[in-house]
Amino acid sequence: MGSINSADNRKFQVKSGSAIPKKDVELSAKNFSVFYGLNEAVKNVEIDISKEIVTAIIGPSGCGKSTFLRAINRMNDLIPSVNVKGELNFEGRNIYSGETDVISLRQRIGMVFQKPNPFPKSIFDNVAYGPRLKGISEKDILNEIIESSLKRAALWDEVKDRLKSNAMGLSGGQQQRLCMARALAVDPQILLMDEPTSALDPRSSARIEDLIDELRRKITIIIVTHNMQQAARVSDYTGFFYEGSLIEFGETGKLFTMPSDKHTEDYITGRFG
Repeated sequence: MGSINSADNRKFQVKSGSAIPKKDVELSAKNFSVFYGLNEAVKNVEIDISKEIVTAIIGPSGCGKSTFLRAINRMNDLIPSVNVKGELNFEGRNIYSGETDVISLRQRIGMVFQKPNPFPKSIFDNVAYGPRLKGISEKDILNEIIESSLKRAALWDEVKDRLKSNAMGLSGGQQQRLCMARALAVDPQILLMDEPTSALDPRSSARIEDLIDELRRKITIIIVTHNMQQAARVSDYTGFFYEGSLIEFGETGKLFTMPSDKHTEDYITGRFG
């Protein structure tokens, strides 16, 4: 990482030849590592992620990308052997400081997992879960939130007449969009997506990608994916992880066409992975 040669280089940092204005940085890692016991799964990551864009994280299985993603809203806290070093800053504050309210953090940084995980409740109650945790109980307000969230997740027209039906009766693709609606219902600033289409058919996957496209510029999205074509289609920036390290990070078009590291080139051209 270096500085740009300009009159005011304090405003910029360089990542693989790409400059991000510091005022636009929403999430940043500084020498950030994650350990499972003695095993260092994520190694000294340095990255600045800009707000209201889509950032893809790619890399072979076991390279640390999902571990890094889960660290962003402290989902790894649920694993007893996990500990971290360095800083992971959200809006300039280290989320691993003792002052962090983890419940509030997870409302502001939502997550959609690899496999759809709706609660065994009604469609309505799935989406209302987060707002109710925040103390919202007025029926009219909840109704507005449920409708708005399902519309943002492109699911409203398909379920508006069966909101009291069990969510487990939805198709896989519908369940995943319901999980997105559930995350969006608390109006997060960042949405984390861990292989959100890997368990879906091509048509459902396309719907999720369309949804990502609709949400961009309104919310910061960070998506882990094994699918190179998907990363190229949906993201503005891409980071490549290998053996726990962030090897390269920059504008997606440049990283895919002119990678600066041989490991990145070998991975995106299919030589390993």
